Amino acid sequence: MNLQRCLKPHRQSLIMFLMHSGLPLGHAGRLVRMEQLWQEFFSDPSQWWDNRLTKKSPKHSDFKHKRTLEGLWVDSWLNPSWVNEKMASMTLGHIQSGDGLRSRVPDSFCNGDKLSKLCEEGRLKEALHMLEFTVQQTTKPPIHAYVCLLKGCSRRKALAEGKQVHALIVQSVLDSNIVLANTLVRMYSKCGSVLHAHEVFSNMPQHDVYSWTAIISAYADSGEVEEAINLFQQMQETGLAPDKVLFVVVLKACARVAALEQGRQLHSEIVKRGFQSDVIVGSTLVNMYAKCGCTEDARELFDNMSERNVVSWNAMIAGYAQNGLSKGALALYEQMKHEGMQPDNVTFVLLLKACASLSTIEQGKQLHSDIIKRGFQSEVVVCNTLVDMYAKCGCTEDARELFDNMSERDVVSWNAMIAGYAQNGLGKEALALYEQMKQEGMQPDNVTVVLLLEACASLAALEQGKQLHTDIIKRGLIQSVRDSNILLANTDIIQSVPDSNIVLANTLVRMYSKCGSVLHAHEVFSNMPQHDVYSWTAIISAYADSGEVEEAINLFQQMQETGLAPDKVLFVVVLKACARVAALEQGRKLHSDIVKRGFQSDVIVGSTLVNMYAKCGCTEDARELFDNMSERDVVSWTAMIAGYAQNGLAREALALFEQMQREGTKPNEVTYVSVLSACAHFGLVDQGRHVFNSMCKNHGVTPTREHYTCMVDLLGRAGCLDDAELFINKMPIQPDSVVWMTLLGAARNHGNAEIGRRAFDCVVKLEPKNAAPYVLLSNIYVVAGRKDELTKIRNEMKEAGVEKNAWVQLDRS
Repeated sequence: MNLQRCLKPHRQSLIMFLMHSGLPLGHAGRLVRMEQLWQEFFSDPSQWWDNRLTKKSPKHSDFKHKRTLEGLWVDSWLNPSWVNEKMASMTLGHIQSGDGLRSRVPDSFCNGDKLSKLCEEGRLKEALHMLEFTVQQTTKPPIHAYVCLLKGCSRRKALAEGKQVHALIVQSVLDSNIVLANTLVRMYSKCGSVLHAHEVFSNMPQHDVYSWTAIISAYADSGEVEEAINLFQQMQETGLAPDKVLFVVVLKACARVAALEQGRQLHSEIVKRGFQSDVIVGSTLVNMYAKCGCTEDARELFDNMSERNVVSWNAMIAGYAQNGLSKGALALYEQMKHEGMQPDNVTFVLLLKACASLSTIEQGKQLHSDIIKRGFQSEVVVCNTLVDMYAKCGCTEDARELFDNMSERDVVSWNAMIAGYAQNGLGKEALALYEQMKQEGMQPDNVTVVLLLEACASLAALEQGKQLHTDIIKRGLIQSVRDSNILLANTDIIQSVPDSNIVLANTLVRMYSKCGSVLHAHEVFSNMPQHDVYSWTAIISAYADSGEVEEAINLFQQMQETGLAPDKVLFVVVLKACARVAALEQGRKLHSDIVKRGFQSDVIVGSTLVNMYAKCGCTEDARELFDNMSERDVVSWTAMIAGYAQNGLAREALALFEQMQREGTKPNEVTYVSVLSACAHFGLVDQGRHVFNSMCKNHGVTPTREHYTCMVDLLGRAGCLDDAELFINKMPIQPDSVVWMTLLGAARNHGNAEIGRRAFDCVVKLEPKNAAPYVLLSNIYVVAGRKDELTKIRNEMKEAGVEKNAWVQLDRS
């Protein structure tokens, strides 16, 4: 072997010596032929088989010519000196791939040795140690060793190890090598360090198309899409021609931010360069147009593609689904089957989401059947989406059966089922499933906790919310909240909250707010190191919902002083707070801010403004605003009708209700509550009966308890107590205490002791500790002069154990 090393530098002399010596000419011929073979190999590697991973003996060649069957060995002493360098440079070239950049030759060029194996197994520290040792021994490692280790760092997102490899590259004076530089840019990009990627790129003495692709991908993957597009334009100014891979990268970037104009320009260039017929480029164009909302352009392009694969179909299906055209997505699936294209797991995930958005359970079940037929039922991603689809269609039992029978479950599976319970108003079941999740050793993530906090909020389950908060801190899901008084008696102050946890902290604030604990909500908010507009919205809503409207308005002003701009949701929250206390002046200031920020045309903001002016008694201002709205929905009409009703303008409310129907807006249950209330307050019995009867008959609105209560109030106020009692007895749903209290109040107003007593008995059965019915009935007996009955009521109160403060009310009656 030592002799071979000595002979290698004197290759040409050796050839001449062998040719003129008395030795057999075969040796010299072999050297010449070997050089010729390597030249043929590098001119077209596709003509050679790569046997390095499959050969069973060193005697077997690494590469074999597909036609002549001649062999080449990477480590042969017969190789010309330039072969190793040429092979290393080849690993730095790139070819097109559907998901980014790859070596022009297979990765097996650099994974035949121990270092490559360590990288593949994720043992990066051992591989790095081996490389460091080689450098320290003044032995120059081959370029592909650095490339292999950098790729391992990219796959594992091991930034620290990647930086150490970079340091070795600089130490070995290889940092100017364009192949290594490109791989470094790619590594830093994959590890999320765009700053380092850009620094390497900027210090490169020259760039090729792969260098530009690497840095543009870095910015695109990090979400800095505008910078990615700018860099693409800069590359074109240098005269370099983009390849198909780069077009795909930039098209995806345009799709991410809906940059339609840049996307159209790219499309034009793609056509000029003849890349449009490529199936990957074509599919990415379809995706770009769909993401930009141009589904018709996407479909035209899709229909005209000379070749389509499953990715093309998925791009078009996703485009329909993402643009609210779920029926189109499902129809395309039928066409896909008709044309013989086999769907993959992505296809089914997209289609199941489309079914969930439409709540089309029958089509969802048919898809489930197709999934089983094609063997995708064991894939966890598909099963997770099936669980989500069943839950969103209201079939929580089917969802749970599927969930329980899954052969494999990840945290997304649990989240899908927990979300299904929460979305269907089954908060208790969601919390119970969390307990099972913990028992089975599955670690929750932030999504799990947000869902559970929302479930606690819907149930107003404060104690369970507190326990969940404790779990959050123990599991390290959030690291910001000092909660020694609320949660853990000896918890130290944790200094900061990672940005990724601000959503979780905001949800905690909302949970405490919905559970009626403003104090806890404020403590969580106060200990957050930073706030976004959602944080402020959560805490302002907490105070507004608890009736502390002045504090809510003060907090809104504080937020503006920080420089944060309120969004439409926050304006709606504060406007509702102003309406609650008739804070007209503050409401007018908000209106001015809304106009400045261009939110007045939003239908929700406009409707809330109408409501605010009406609640403040300014029905003329409310009506002017209502009439000038560019768009009106049922909420807008209902706000104005309610405003008239609340301000004693029943005739105007009824007239607007008729106009609403003439203009084609269908009333909802809230609209009918407002109209019936208006009729009740002004004794419009016939109109009220007509409105109530038209609910189901004309608009398919099923009456709720609130509607029945309005009718009882309407009849009771008009003195039709017998009709009111008969109406209650004929209700298709069980009357609650509010309905009977409404009748009892009407009986008191009209001095009807008999109906009053029957209503009283029904209320007491439902709420035995409520003092109000005793007070109302005693008032009836006082007016009627029935002292014996009054004494009897007092005795009944004693027996029922009603609170003593009610006695004072009774004695005054």
